[in-house]
Amino acid sequence: MLEKDIKKVLISEEQIIARAKELGAEITEDYKDGSPLMVALLRGSVPFLAELIKHIDLDIQYDFMDVTSYEGTESIGDIKILKDLDTSVRGLDILVVEDIVDTGRTLSAVVKTLYNKGANSVKIVTLLDKPSRRVKDIKADYIGFEVENEFVVGYGMDFNQKYRCLPYIGVLKDELYQ
Repeated sequence: MLEKDIKKVLISEEQIIARAKELGAEITEDYKDGSPLMVALLRGSVPFLAELIKHIDLDIQYDFMDVTSYEGTESIGDIKILKDLDTSVRGLDILVVEDIVDTGRTLSAVVKTLYNKGANSVKIVTLLDKPSRRVKDIKADYIGFEVENEFVVGYGMDFNQKYRCLPYIGVLKDELYQ
């Protein structure tokens, strides 16, 4: 039913799983001396987190933050923390799990917040990176796929809370959000 709203499939489920395996191996190697606390940003990153942790050969702990800066299709720059972490990050190495790095506003605020809470280090793993839209100087340490400036949905990403459950990354038909 939702497939009729998709202009094209950008990244297949198989491609996502294969890339998660590669990222998991990199993260395992980089953190072999001590596991990070993975901080997943709700809700979009949950499917990516679930796939990624299957491929990290470490004793992974994770927690969630719900942070938003979006209304419809646009990042409005007004950061709201809707759910904070249950775990103290003081002295910990943090790996933030994100679905997409777009303008960088949300992620910048999250990274600053984590350092203010006493994190030892903060790195970022993102399923998608959209550097053409960046307004904040922030870069992910681990990137699944770089995408052009198209409105993507699926695999956790939504348009007004719809399309999150698609097992792939698709481009939404223009007429549905313009």
